[in-house]
Amino acid sequence: MSGVRARLAALLTGREPVPEGFTGTLEPDERVLADGLGPRGSVVLATDLGLWLPPAASGEGSQRVDWHLVTKATWSGGALEVIEADEVEELEGGVVLLADRPPRRVPLVTPGRLPETVHRRVTAAVKDSQHHELGDGGAWFVQRRVPGAGIVLHVRPDPGADPEAVRTVAAGVGEKLRGVGRS
Repeated sequence: MSGVRARLAALLTGREPVPEGFTGTLEPDERVLADGLGPRGSVVLATDLGLWLPPAASGEGSQRVDWHLVTKATWSGGALEVIEADEVEELEGGVVLLADRPPRRVPLVTPGRLPETVHRRVTAAVKDSQHHELGDGGAWFVQRRVPGAGIVLHVRPDPGADPEAVRTVAAGVGEKLRGVGRS
């Protein structure tokens, strides 16, 4: 009966219940949008704030990756593959330099609406993206919607790109964008 009550409450409030077995702690106003079940009862959640992945190591709780830090997420072969970015440095003009972590593959026994919800959220966070060649490599310049900060320009260098060239171009792009915002 408690499952029926939870489902009814979700329908009335527009909020999905937090599934049993979830090991994280949601923010007070954080809303569950979709969930999936992995092997051995692990739970993956998509919320309005980010993607909750099961613990990478035993003894840890689930960890949230904010939507603007999900570089890429794909659904294939019964698994969600997620590439998360770390904010490495804030450059001139408010530009944030990112570095991708290695891809993480999360098998899902019961995916539910999770794959399409993740795709929709990752796509919605991106306002614009462009790749620029910088000589010995290039970089992705991605404007993302970041809660509480508005639109933020992220820069992800390609492997082998000259870090100083990326910083110089990124700072110039940031200054141009700030100038456009003032006019």
